This record gives sequence, structure tokens and C-alpha cells, in this order.
Amino acid sequence: MSFHVVIPARLASTRLPNKVLRDIAGRPMIEHVCRAAFASAATSVSVATDSDAIAMAAEQAGARAVRTASHHSCGSDRIAELLATERWADDEIIVNVQADEPMMPPALIDQVGGALVTTSWADMATAATAIDELEAFVNPNVVKVVASTQGRALYFSRAPIPYHRESANTDFAASARRHLGIYAYRAGALKRFAATPPTRLEQQESLEQLRAFDIGLQIVLVDAVARPGPGVDTEQDLIAVQQSMSQR
Repeated sequence: MSFHVVIPARLASTRLPNKVLRDIAGRPMIEHVCRAAFASAATSVSVATDSDAIAMAAEQAGARAVRTASHHSCGSDRIAELLATERWADDEIIVNVQADEPMMPPALIDQVGGALVTTSWADMATAATAIDELEAFVNPNVVKVVASTQGRALYFSRAPIPYHRESANTDFAASARRHLGIYAYRAGALKRFAATPPTRLEQQESLEQLRAFDIGLQIVLVDAVARPGPGVDTEQDLIAVQQSMSQR
């Protein structure tokens, strides 16, 4: 199994300024993410960023830092800019690990990267877990995904899908799945993605993976072998992760 990990990281954050540099158990958040990537089977770990401070922290953690523009609307576009400086073949696999996921399990990184190694028809791979709470099912901040029985992702949405017409969604736990924000791409597919402007569905739902559907990319969905710890979007999230990491 061979893949590269790229961590897209920007300094600006609306809800939590400078969040990827915030301290967790004595280290900046980005360092924890880099450590998780190094613990995976990745052949290389890079951080694509618009910030000198993030680049310095990434290099101190042992990762390679690549400066990118500040205008990118999503992490996939930022990684695609890094691709322009690489000589990776179109069939090389890149795993996108979010910079605000300091408790990302290395086993999940390996699983998503490995899914493209073993699934010849897929251009991208991602992961999901079961949803077992109605509050999460109807929460627009929890992205839902539906897939075929062969594991081909069919749609992602902030809406509660699939909708159970006869049971008014009381039977959601039978098939509802939460999308996890980790992706693997073949380099050629990512180039196609980045060459396409944001599409209508992507803008409506604010979900970048819908652009992939619009240009005909196929996404394989796997059931996560390990759930990542909480991501960090707010000060409350940061406090919860700081407490969890300190206990560990």
C-alpha cells in the first residue's frame, strides 16, 4: 500500500481564530495531526498552508510544508495547488487529513488510502460511521451519506437522508450514516476536481464532495474501522479535546 498524506491548513478561521496553532497538551494542534499521519503507512506527510507560522510548526513536527494561496474555498483545492509542484503520477494516491482533527486514528488514514488501492473503479474514497441519535440525524452540521450495497457513494447532504417515509424518520438508525471528513484521491482525479469551478449543488449544501459527483467522479465509501476523536470548530470543542488529550 502506497499513499501520501497532505494536510491542508489555513490560518483564518471564523469561529476559532488561529485554531490549528492552538495548544493541546503542550503542542500546537497541527503537530498532533502530523503525528497521526506519521503513525500511518503514508510514504510522505506534507502540510499545504497559506501561513508561515503553520509552515514552521509543521516543519518542527517533521512534515514538509508547502506554501499555497489564501483564496482556496476548500481543502481539496489547496491540495491540488500542491500537486502542481509535485511529479506524482495521475494514479498516485493522496489522503486528505483535516488540520482540525488532532485525534485522527492512523488506522483510519490507512483504511481510506487502502480503499483506493483495492477498488479499481473508484476515483476517491471516504469513510462513514453509523448515526444512532436522532439529534445528530437532523443536525445540518452532521453530514449524512447514502451508498449502494457495493459501497459506491450516491449522495451527501446536510439534510436527514435517507428519509423514511412510513416511519417519519423514527427508524433512521437502520441505515443513517455520518460522513467523516477524510478523503483519498487519485492525483489525476484531484486535478480534474480542482480544474472545475464550484458547482451549484456544492454551493447549495456547502459540501465540496458534491462537485466530484457533478464531474462524474466515483467515490467508494467504507465503514470506518475507528472513529476519530472530536474535531475542533469552537472554543468548547478545543476545551473538550484538550481535556481528552491531557488524560491520555
